[in-house]
Amino acid sequence: MNKKEIAEIKKNFSDDSGFFTVGKVLSAFIDSEKNIKYKENRLYNLLPSDEAELIMQLLKKTLSGTLGKNLREYAFPNEEYSEGGAQHHLYQILGSKLADDELNESFLQRIAEKIEYVSTFAVFAAHCTYSVLKKNKNDDLGDDSLDYNFIITAICPVELRIDGLVYNDESARIEKKPTSDRIIGMPTDGFLYPVFSERAPDVNAVMCYTKNFKKPNVTVVEDYLCCDFVMTAPSEKQTFQKILSNVVGEELDYSLITEVNDKLCEFVDSYTHETEPPKVDANKLSSILWEAGVSQDKLSLVPKVFETATENKPLTAANLIDRKTVVEVEGITVNIGKDSVDKVQTQEIGGRKCLVIALDENVSVNGLPTGK
Repeated sequence: MNKKEIAEIKKNFSDDSGFFTVGKVLSAFIDSEKNIKYKENRLYNLLPSDEAELIMQLLKKTLSGTLGKNLREYAFPNEEYSEGGAQHHLYQILGSKLADDELNESFLQRIAEKIEYVSTFAVFAAHCTYSVLKKNKNDDLGDDSLDYNFIITAICPVELRIDGLVYNDESARIEKKPTSDRIIGMPTDGFLYPVFSERAPDVNAVMCYTKNFKKPNVTVVEDYLCCDFVMTAPSEKQTFQKILSNVVGEELDYSLITEVNDKLCEFVDSYTHETEPPKVDANKLSSILWEAGVSQDKLSLVPKVFETATENKPLTAANLIDRKTVVEVEGITVNIGKDSVDKVQTQEIGGRKCLVIALDENVSVNGLPTGK
């Protein structure tokens, strides 16, 4: 799924959309020992309006965030299509529309067994249908439609709140809360199956959501969905930095680092209106380094170094850039805005490498303006 396709589903994921309906909603509570303490399967239209609204918010949250960071698409390995495989399992759930109690039980049991969680959590899954209007040769929407059926699942932490003060309406006093509450938070993980690609369902892939893309719950992807986990955004950046260091070596300095970052920023910004996030492969990296002034001898190292570090899998360009430059030495950190990089240089003064900052404007120290 690209940005445009995700945006289309999000836009129509609403009770107010005439093209969208929610059928069955499966809810469950799973304790820290992986026991399913509660499960219920209900028609969405029969839920109390306030409860339905909250569930809709939880489910829709799993479509939020940045593609390539919070949202990543995974293709199923071939072995997962056979009976007992993750793709086959989800395809059965999709076909049942969450109306088969036995399949629902296996669905929840698989989640409980395969996904690691630090404490108790709640699961909400819904079968949804989006009536997709087909486009004609002129790329205009026509009258014909295709039903895109999908299962969307939100996995939410449950926080136990015991202590605290509350206002008691009956006594008109602020007093200690008499009971404990188990509050369901916003989802930290989730998935959409099948993906919506080229305005049609693609049962060969699943879209995963993670709230914390820096520390995702890998068990959702690897153990439950049995897909090959893609590097996190921080891991991609660390890999890129390693590639850059191994290729450039002694040529790596402040000017080159900032120039490469500028070229990457320009590349990312050029894709602002594109639906697919830009990727950096070995050829693109060679082009960026050449424009930044890296010598030809160093450029010849790119293909081999890139293949070793990434197995020739392209990196997401947006995960590699810095919108500000940070220069650090022991005890000193200097943050440099994107538009001020050219005001900073490294020079050798008196036999010592120094950071020189052009002070063209008024200078302040700890928020106070200096006299000179």
